[in-house]
Amino acid sequence: MALFFSILIFVVVAVTINYFLTRRWVVKQEVIERVAGVGMTGMQEETPRHPSLVLRDVVEKLGKIAPQSPKDVTIMQRRLIRAGFRTEKALTMLYGSKLLLSIVLPVLMTLVVMRADSDPANKFLAVAASAGLGFFGPNEYINLRVRRRQKQIRRALPNALDLMVVCVESGLGLDQAILQVAKDLESAHPEISEEYALVNLELKAGKRRSEALRNMAERTAVDDLKKLVAVLIQADRFGTGVAQSLRGHADYMRVQARQIAEEKAAKLGVKLVFPIFFCILPSLFVVTVGPVAVKIVRELLPMMNNI
Repeated sequence: MALFFSILIFVVVAVTINYFLTRRWVVKQEVIERVAGVGMTGMQEETPRHPSLVLRDVVEKLGKIAPQSPKDVTIMQRRLIRAGFRTEKALTMLYGSKLLLSIVLPVLMTLVVMRADSDPANKFLAVAASAGLGFFGPNEYINLRVRRRQKQIRRALPNALDLMVVCVESGLGLDQAILQVAKDLESAHPEISEEYALVNLELKAGKRRSEALRNMAERTAVDDLKKLVAVLIQADRFGTGVAQSLRGHADYMRVQARQIAEEKAAKLGVKLVFPIFFCILPSLFVVTVGPVAVKIVRELLPMMNNI
């Protein structure tokens, strides 16, 4: 019994001393290190990283060691800008992803075709096709993003033009109208809002208005936007009314959109010939001729055989 009380008293005293030492010394030491910045480097190094960040670092390192030709770099930078990738590491990430996919996909395809019972030539073609897909796949993805972004800008341009007409006719200057359109269309049409915001930033940086507008047309490579830029530059050069020029161009774009819609409607009948011929006519043929064919097989053919 005495031994039990001795152990209990020892445990209580030890826990009490440990608690007070932790509160009085360890916590203060952590605060001092946090304020002084001592020991933070080791803590940051021990922090686990997300797998996506590790993969991004690997792709970036591969992109730095990938061979790059100056001509190809210029073309790909222009495509990346038109696709909406404007970071400094965009080109490096693109080349790194091409190199990584051209290595990983053939390895995976090799593991798949090793267990297949097929001709060795077909296996080699499958591995070579996977390597080509890994190398040229990112380029096609960038081209797809470019076409999608150009389509979104082309779709948002009439609304942006009408809003510019309203802003200019209400008394705002062209620069303020561009800024207001960028703010108002930020949620509805972020692509063209981003382009207008970049134009406003270039104007604030000191570039001439014509140069900033030409840069926007070059970044997007959209024909309708190039026409709008040409109208704005001519209005600024010859001193004509910006509101009148914008309204005339808006009417021209409405007429052009109506003509495009009429052209698509006229082509619809020709495009429907093949779906009707290959999809609808066979089903109609089965519905209309099917019962007659079944009756002939069941009744007419036995009668002819009996005769």
